[in-house]
Amino acid sequence: MPVKKGFDNDLYLSKQSEAIRERVSRFNNKLYLEFGGKLMYDYHASRVLPGFEPNVKMQLLRKLRDEANIILCIYAGDIERKKVRADFGITYDADAMKLIDDIREWDIDISAVVITRFEDQPAATIFKNRLENRGLRVYTHRYTKGYPTDVDTIVSEEGYGANDYIDTGKRLVVVTGPGPGSGKLATCMSQLYHEHQRGIEAGYAKFETFPIWNIPLKHPVNVAYESATADLRDYNEIDPFHLEAYGTTAINYNRDVECFPVLKRILQKISGAESLYQSPTDMGVNCAGFGIVDDQVVREAAGQEIIRRYFRYRCEHLLGFVDSDTVQRAELLMNELQLKPGDRRVIEPARQAALAAQQAGKGNEGICCGAAIELSDGTIVTGKNSPLMHAASSLILNAVKHLAALPDSIHLLAPSVTESIGTFKREILGSRQMSLNLEETLIALSISATTNPSAEAAMRQLTALKECDVHLTHIPTPGDEDGLRKLGVHLTSDPTFSSKHLYIA
Repeated sequence: MPVKKGFDNDLYLSKQSEAIRERVSRFNNKLYLEFGGKLMYDYHASRVLPGFEPNVKMQLLRKLRDEANIILCIYAGDIERKKVRADFGITYDADAMKLIDDIREWDIDISAVVITRFEDQPAATIFKNRLENRGLRVYTHRYTKGYPTDVDTIVSEEGYGANDYIDTGKRLVVVTGPGPGSGKLATCMSQLYHEHQRGIEAGYAKFETFPIWNIPLKHPVNVAYESATADLRDYNEIDPFHLEAYGTTAINYNRDVECFPVLKRILQKISGAESLYQSPTDMGVNCAGFGIVDDQVVREAAGQEIIRRYFRYRCEHLLGFVDSDTVQRAELLMNELQLKPGDRRVIEPARQAALAAQQAGKGNEGICCGAAIELSDGTIVTGKNSPLMHAASSLILNAVKHLAALPDSIHLLAPSVTESIGTFKREILGSRQMSLNLEETLIALSISATTNPSAEAAMRQLTALKECDVHLTHIPTPGDEDGLRKLGVHLTSDPTFSSKHLYIA
């Protein structure tokens, strides 16, 4: 279906930049602003708030770049255990380097990188050396002595004082990281301590899109945030400090509420004065709620995201990444809003395609897989696996043929190309899988397009698949997942393996 706009990005950008500048002015023109969530490519926000630009934070920083420094934090433990960012399929240290490159492309530079909770981990040390050899300033912060309860030790030369001071010349310092638990807050507090030791009355604020504080607790957009963090056991709640101080309801999440009393004491200890903040909501400069222009559209979009998260956790549980409690939590949130898997229109057609492959006796290794995509006009196209190609490959070729108004009987891939790739996989790479995954199929399509006008016409339609819903009846192989990610579709899959083999390349 055509994507309806429920969020005004320009309105949001205007209000958000105004709110940040106002907060900077409150603290004698020196503010450390913790950027929660993703700095770039915030696809969760763009999915639940149609109209939200995934890189709106970079648009915001570009407006403020003459006034801002950027500090990038990354937790040493995430580097050591090779934690992966799911939407890109790359490790957090690789994501940090990608983030630095991406920020530079916006003509903004990183002032420093901080490796937090550093304990001389070998992988973290290699990462530090690699960045320093490329000319970046890299600092290491160890675990803060006394944290979280011994405020006197925390705010002392033994605590924050043990960290090196990062010299920043701008009045706004944005502190960000590749994911949650990066050590952004501790870095902000450490810098505040050092600033006040130098006679600079700097302040702190937090910029995080979700949960949205000025919409209801059980609004689907806020519930979608709970679903996105079900594996972290986060949950939203009414901010009790805000309610007590002002008599008004505001929404925050459990970790911010839990740590507020200690954080308030730390801020008071650093500054030697009463804190300006009476609640964790006070600390935020979050204006996303003001950008919602069609509440029904964002409710529907958020509902779809909750269903997508449920399917993702089921697959991750099968793969051993999350426990059963996470799956149960995601299912409870879905039930809370009376959502059902069937509310996602592509699921049943994909399963029917797999059944058709089974009835026709086709498939690979005796396993029949189906796939379905909902195009922007509401048309649903399906595909199924075969000895020649994966279900995702079949699906995408069928979809672009439909968009290019080509008959089903036309073959987009030259037999010589597919045979050559199959021979290469079998005889050169020694692969046991002969059928083409999606990445291989897209390469074959681009080669065929040089001599086949139909293939060229179909290839031009690939960009039209962006943001379309896709469902597979199996967990995608790496080549299928990478291809679908690059096409920008919204993917779900059933928790079933596409092969009997344990190792799938």
